[in-house]
Amino acid sequence: MIILNSVDEFRHRYHSARKWQRCLEAIANLPKLKPGVCHSIGDTLVYRLVDGQAAAAPSFTGNRRYVEIHCYLSGGETIAYAPKSSLTRLAPYSDETDRETFSGGCAHSHTASAGQLLIFDNDYAYQPQGSSHLRKLVLMVTVEGATFHNK
Repeated sequence: MIILNSVDEFRHRYHSARKWQRCLEAIANLPKLKPGVCHSIGDTLVYRLVDGQAAAAPSFTGNRRYVEIHCYLSGGETIAYAPKSSLTRLAPYSDETDRETFSGGCAHSHTASAGQLLIFDNDYAYQPQGSSHLRKLVLMVTVEGATFHNK
């Protein structure tokens, strides 16, 4: 997992590739977003706004075809994360949802706050611990070379 402290830090670090530029387009689109509605830009980015109370997740979640980015706008939450290799798979990988679930001990945790971005690559799984108020943008960016069987 990568922790960035601002959108400017993200912009500075990931300015060259088109898929990262699309993330910045999505962030700029925030005033037009309604919570829970999925949007996309091109074929490399899907994103949605989360706003309100967030329940603790019962298990760790990981992806294979997407890198998941959480951009915190207000409120915050603690996220447990661990390498997938250190966890026990609970259910087989679903190609339809690009999700796999795991159980196991937390290797690390981080309490995210407004302004921060957390980037979960494909080697890690994460488990939100819940929040009484949370406003964040969740961006799903395709991994280079990922294929989509439904296209």
